[in-house]
Amino acid sequence: MSRYGNYGGFGEYESKAQKLAKSKKKIAALKKKNPDIEPILIEGRLLARTWWGKAWNANLEKYSDLSNRLERGRSYVRNGSILDLQIHAGYITAQIMGSGSSIYKCRVDISPLSEKTWQIIKKQSSGSIASIGELLSGKFPKEMQELFAAKSDGLFPASSEIKKSCDCPDYASLCKHLAATLYGIGARFDHKPELIFTLRGIDSSELVSAVVESHKDDLISRAKKANKERQLKLKDKQLSKLFDIDFEMPD
Repeated sequence: MSRYGNYGGFGEYESKAQKLAKSKKKIAALKKKNPDIEPILIEGRLLARTWWGKAWNANLEKYSDLSNRLERGRSYVRNGSILDLQIHAGYITAQIMGSGSSIYKCRVDISPLSEKTWQIIKKQSSGSIASIGELLSGKFPKEMQELFAAKSDGLFPASSEIKKSCDCPDYASLCKHLAATLYGIGARFDHKPELIFTLRGIDSSELVSAVVESHKDDLISRAKKANKERQLKLKDKQLSKLFDIDFEMPD
């Protein structure tokens, strides 16, 4: 038997359950020092369940320089190794537990969405999104999903707009910890899709405002008509009360 046991120098085998238990223990210890940490813990094997999370992951997998190494991070996400992941305007920070007990710090910088692309998205979305709730739930028309997820001018960043760094000793352009971080972002969007707008430096409410603006004249006309009808009905009720006669107009 070699001095490494039966595992070829990689240490004792740990099951997924053991890794998850170790991660949860580490998360609990970190929370005592910083209660604001936000770990990524997923149930089952799916890395993302909502449209926003799936669309983020699908966008990453479009780029060969990322997709060839992303697989390395999937098991880390499933094992609860993302001890903390924070999304800010323009960047993401994460703490990832390595194969041992070491914690590595990752940072991913994302370029802001260009004003030109944002204007195109707002214009083409006009009339298709009724509310912020509808937008964030992912329940908007398929053509809008395709617009948001477009490779060249959608909401999600191109590979060239993603800058990555990790303090681990792996000098690869995309180490396991960074791969886990990228997938962890999609998992976070499952629960907080509004953070994609924060990350790209844009205001999601502008999409709904664009809808209102595009239908402004129609909305004003409807409001005036509704107000006129209310005034007529009020007048009818006042006359009916005064003369004890039913003046109410039929619907």
